[in-house]
Amino acid sequence: MKFFGSFIVLLFALITGAAAQLQAYIVSFPKDTPDSVVKDAKQAILDAGGKITHEYTIIKGFAAQAPASAMSTVSIQSSQYHPTIEVDGVASINVQT
Repeated sequence: MKFFGSFIVLLFALITGAAAQLQAYIVSFPKDTPDSVVKDAKQAILDAGGKITHEYTIIKGFAAQAPASAMSTVSIQSSQYHPTIEVDGVASINVQT
């Protein structure tokens, strides 16, 4: 019984540790970027163990959860169509002092 409890704790630590390495990002590209460039960027994120959480239709881009190394790869993939990569988070105009 003690082994089972230790196994559950270890498994939980591994799962939360892997999830902690992923950061939420918003990636957008210039309007004239070919779809193949966006597709390659999404594939690089998936290959690095990340996931695409939303694909935008108004702007050319997507939201993703990925390790920082994947974002470095995406940022240099295309020399002509440079993405704008932002850390996603809650934005507020309500400032508490």
